[in-house]
Amino acid sequence: MAVNATVVAATVYIVDDDPSIPRALVRLLRTAGMESFAFASIDAFLAADIAPGGACVIADVRLDHDDGLRIPQLLAARDTRLPVIFLTAVDTEDMRVRAHQAGGMAFFRKPVDDQALIDTIRWVLQEPAGRANHARARHLN
Repeated sequence: MAVNATVVAATVYIVDDDPSIPRALVRLLRTAGMESFAFASIDAFLAADIAPGGACVIADVRLDHDDGLRIPQLLAARDTRLPVIFLTAVDTEDMRVRAHQAGGMAFFRKPVDDQALIDTIRWVLQEPAGRANHARARHLN
């Protein structure tokens, strides 16, 4: 799918333990003018130098030996406010509700529609920092 390549000053942190997903997302985000950094675990992500301004997180909800839904809570405990977009290969209503309750701003089933993901990243980055109005959270397929 062709991606609208409007340049956006954005940093996207990708947390996914399947190496093919971050590889594909890094390429996609580069075409959209976004900088990205990939991490195979939550611990590796949290150990990084995270710059919250103009940034968001794309995270798999199911990671080896961990739960990606913990990321918003872990960031909040560090007083770091970043919007989180969740990805999953297992799309159930229960998982969507849990992602929403965890603080996710959007939820996508893998494989992700490229343009929808880019548009959602732009949307979450336009939200005022720290807004936790999850009534507006996007639930996309």
